[in-house]
Amino acid sequence: MIVVMKPDASKDNVQHVIDLVRDYGLKEHVIVGTDRTVVACIGDKRNVDHGAIENAPNVERIVPILAPYKMASLEVKQEKSQIAIGPENVKIGGNKVAVIAGPCAVENRDQLLRTAELVKEAGCIGLRAGAFKPRTSPYAFQGMGEEGLKILAEARDNTGLAVVTEVVSVETIDMVAEYADVLQIGARNMQHYPLLDAVGKAGKPILLKRGLCARLDEFLLAAEYIINGGNKDVILCERGIRTYEEYVRNTFCVAAIPELNDKTHLPVVADPSHGTGHAHLIQATSLAAVAAGADALLLECHLDPEHAMSDGAQSITPDALKELMTKAKKVAQAIDRDI
Repeated sequence: MIVVMKPDASKDNVQHVIDLVRDYGLKEHVIVGTDRTVVACIGDKRNVDHGAIENAPNVERIVPILAPYKMASLEVKQEKSQIAIGPENVKIGGNKVAVIAGPCAVENRDQLLRTAELVKEAGCIGLRAGAFKPRTSPYAFQGMGEEGLKILAEARDNTGLAVVTEVVSVETIDMVAEYADVLQIGARNMQHYPLLDAVGKAGKPILLKRGLCARLDEFLLAAEYIINGGNKDVILCERGIRTYEEYVRNTFCVAAIPELNDKTHLPVVADPSHGTGHAHLIQATSLAAVAAGADALLLECHLDPEHAMSDGAQSITPDALKELMTKAKKVAQAIDRDI
């Protein structure tokens, strides 16, 4: 349930409700909106005296939350969440459609620093690259580890770009959080619940990718794990799901973007690179995602895709990225947004 406070409720009024909620053994989440403050109550509510809370000073009403995902639901927060990332505090979820680009993996220092410069020049606000790579084959390139994280941090210092990189295990969370601005949970780990709980305490924004075959309610419940762990800064990423189609790596669901926007206040990012697996499909899919209401694009961009150590087939060149940005800006302007 959520306790909706009146517009003129004071901090003491809100704290009084929090104390009552805790007295009943519930966990509170306070959400400060533009007009009202809401106290969401999580836990077993069978023994709660709703009247006692509803009669507290400056409580407007109590509303049950019907969605299984409580904190991620629009029932709790009706305005879009905006999550600031990186040294320049660029907001994901506002009127500006953000673009984050970079290679699948950090391969070497020169490659990444040069890519970061070109990504910045193209108008992107973030740099993506994996220092740790969960690969289907144990013989494939697994990433550079902490050395890769140090290179990413250097690229951020040089360009001001926000660094987005994947965390693959509970044991490496602190290490990745030391260097990165946004911790990515990959599709393979969307239902790795101990990891979701742990990043809920990481203190950095989380980019959560949709699982390989996950339904949207499972996706949102995975986000709920992170929020319930204490981290409200969750960014959802639609990256396609596995189907029987073979002409694409995954089947990218454009319709998931407006559906998520209809169900949750969390920002929604589109990843056409993993969603298609083919560079020649990236531009069209990106434009469709922007038109559908994506708050950001997550793109793989490589200086030399033919010689990439991973995911070269779905990586666009810096020149292709510039062309995409020009066209995406026009699409964004058509729906009263910007890039």
